[in-house]
Amino acid sequence: MTEEPQEPTTPFPSSTAGPLDALTDVAGLRVGHAQVAGAGALSGTTVVLAPEGGAIAAVDVRGGGPGTRETDALDPRNLVQRVDAVVLTGGSAYGLDAASGVMAWLEEQGRGVRVGPDPAQVVPVVPAACIFDLGRGGDWRARPDASTGRAAVEDAAGTESEAPVTEGAVGAGTGAVAGQLKGGVGTASVRLESGITVGALVVVNAAGSVVDPRTGVLYGEYGAAEPPVHPAPEVHRAAQRRLAEARATEVRPPLNTTLAVVATDADLTRAQAQKLAGTAHDGLARAVRPVHLLTDGDTVFALATGARQLDPRNPIALNDLLAAGADVLTRAIVKAVRAAQGIDSRPGGGNCPSYSDLYGSHRPPARPAPRERPASDSPPE
Repeated sequence: MTEEPQEPTTPFPSSTAGPLDALTDVAGLRVGHAQVAGAGALSGTTVVLAPEGGAIAAVDVRGGGPGTRETDALDPRNLVQRVDAVVLTGGSAYGLDAASGVMAWLEEQGRGVRVGPDPAQVVPVVPAACIFDLGRGGDWRARPDASTGRAAVEDAAGTESEAPVTEGAVGAGTGAVAGQLKGGVGTASVRLESGITVGALVVVNAAGSVVDPRTGVLYGEYGAAEPPVHPAPEVHRAAQRRLAEARATEVRPPLNTTLAVVATDADLTRAQAQKLAGTAHDGLARAVRPVHLLTDGDTVFALATGARQLDPRNPIALNDLLAAGADVLTRAIVKAVRAAQGIDSRPGGGNCPSYSDLYGSHRPPARPAPRERPASDSPPE
């Protein structure tokens, strides 16, 4: 007897997706990607660039094999209050060097913690975390470095405010995998009734699975506002056979890690931001099973730009943001897996089909686009 999939629930709190359904719906945040060049390269870097003046930042690390840089600086007990950028990168611990390129670019802009009388005397604090993707393109040494980080932050700086974010196998998601499927970058956002926005950006590179093996439905689609659409049984059986074939060719252990940035335009304290980072992990646990393993380094950063105040009359107003942070991270994971394109062959690492390769005709109901008002409906001036 198989367990019945859980029934969809009404999202809490009441909210709607932001205009872009992306992290950049949080005004002032920009996202840039860069890939490592070369035929044998499947790696890259993604940078989230904060607005001028930085953003309150926090982090929660729950995976058993994390690779991070400057995360201790985000402890609410420590000196640094704001950061100007967060780096998500491939290349395992080698790839953390990408943060050096971001740091150098920020110094040139005069952005960072001022440590001397001259405004140019700054030390940018650039928290970073990495995924394991070494050798997935065939070249073990094809990994991000300082130049990759610089290219990613320049890409972010070159975008307009509230610009769309490219999803799929880009930036840090270039070589990402999700269980036996191709992973990648995804993003989502909600706008709460209060007007506060919460967004998430994720690099899905999980040792666990994102797909229910009984049905072929992405785990993250259970509990969403719309009931999941189940693939046809014959499509699911064919997908399971193909995944079994891919599993048989895998010769490396599942060393992975899922990384995320959850951000809001609310004015949070550092302790509140850390709580947001922690509860956002619930969204990861809904979409990936199992999660937070010894071979994962699952890390969630939180950013708060401070543009909107929480309701001072409501002592638990933060609850709405905590619930929304988990919800948007789940949706961002679903979007990442759906946007990814499969890899026909990973030298030394087997095949890695995408979800769309296996269930290409299976799509959830599309979110309707806003209706444009015809000219004849326009109110008279």
